[in-house]
Amino acid sequence: METLFRLFLLKECHDWDHETALVEYLTQHPDLCDQLGLESVPNQSTLWRSWHHRFTADLQDTVETAARTILIKAQNAGVSVPHEPERQSRRHDNESSKSDLDDQTVLEQAETVTDSVSTVVFPAFSVDRGEGCEIHGNAYWDLQTYIGLRENLAVNEGARSFIHESNRKRTPLGHAHREHVRDLSIEQIREMYRQAVSRLLDRVADTEEFFRAGIVAIDITESDPLTGDRTGHEDEIIGTKEKTDEYAYQWATVQLVGNAVPIVLDRRPVRKDDTRKEIVEDLLDSAEAAVHVDNVLMDREFDSQHILEMLSQRGLSYVVPKRMQTSEKAQAKRLLKKGTDRYETDRKLHLGDNEWHSTTLIYRRKEDSEHDDHQQYSVFMTNRKGWLLTEYGYRWEIESGYRSIKRFIRATTSKDFGLRFFYFAFACLLYSIWRAVDLLVQVQLTGEYEHSPIVTADNTLTLLKKEAGIG
Repeated sequence: METLFRLFLLKECHDWDHETALVEYLTQHPDLCDQLGLESVPNQSTLWRSWHHRFTADLQDTVETAARTILIKAQNAGVSVPHEPERQSRRHDNESSKSDLDDQTVLEQAETVTDSVSTVVFPAFSVDRGEGCEIHGNAYWDLQTYIGLRENLAVNEGARSFIHESNRKRTPLGHAHREHVRDLSIEQIREMYRQAVSRLLDRVADTEEFFRAGIVAIDITESDPLTGDRTGHEDEIIGTKEKTDEYAYQWATVQLVGNAVPIVLDRRPVRKDDTRKEIVEDLLDSAEAAVHVDNVLMDREFDSQHILEMLSQRGLSYVVPKRMQTSEKAQAKRLLKKGTDRYETDRKLHLGDNEWHSTTLIYRRKEDSEHDDHQQYSVFMTNRKGWLLTEYGYRWEIESGYRSIKRFIRATTSKDFGLRFFYFAFACLLYSIWRAVDLLVQVQLTGEYEHSPIVTADNTLTLLKKEAGIG
């Protein structure tokens, strides 16, 4: 485990999105493998499973925090670093007031806020159970919350435990809970979620520290790879982003990032024939209905000129990394020969039928790159002059959010698409509630909002557990 920790610390320090980059780096640096005590370079699949199955969410957060600390301290000492570290914004005049807050004060305030938020949000979820039902409808969401509190808890086991720990006289059985959730269509789940988020936004909008405007990030995440037969589910279990021989469900989300509270505004499933442009348009429709969007951040899988044109037509600014083609590689080689670290150039991207999209390409040389050729450069596209690429660092928040969200997803072996999507959606809601509760608690106790939480996810989920009538 110690060696794995060091490997993932190396990956985080270089800000590599996938394990493949780590494998390539280790292959190119055999001396480093010897120093780490590796007899051979581990394959990508082994590293992926270790990160997602052996490393808990808390341990993943520890790796991320350790890497950020190393980068910041190295940079402060004048040492070159692989990439610009994300520095948590902190107001010096508010540090003392935060340090004076004891855990009990935070928890007491969080309990009051959680009570208020859950009362507002959860009524947006409902199931059609007919008349004369003895079990209250909220009991189903109480059970779902309870299951989300504990990692890898299956619904049948969770329902049995819930009977003993809940204060309710009647609680749902595991199979009944699944049946009601399976009756919900994808669009019903999405609409309930949007209503719940709308209520949540209205609640946090009562504070001056929250603004219905800002930067959003759009990205796609995936479930753990499926190990069984996917016959009959080929349109839903579509593969992994790493392009391996494994298959997984994929979900797309749009989330507030930057200085805003990182609430997941909407999410949708990704099916086999869904285009990236359709996904972005759909999520932006939801986002712009909820908040005022100024800027959009996306990964390079969304670098299509048709997506960029659509964003410009909507009056939105964007920054998206570009996959390097022949012309970009040639330009990067010229920049390397000249020793140029940053270069901007205007580019017209062909849309078809003599139509073009105008964008700006920004070449940026990575510091202390492991490459000695054109791969030292990254290329970004933007339609906003003077865009500070440091703002693109905000996109890491959606990756960090995914790690927290996945710990709230309950375990299942079911291949029911709607059921899988509901579990992911409810996990997104629990995450958003946590971040909203933290904002409200910070404002009430300090009068200001810092992006770094003072209320932990465990604090919030424990209080939601209490609201569910448990303990």
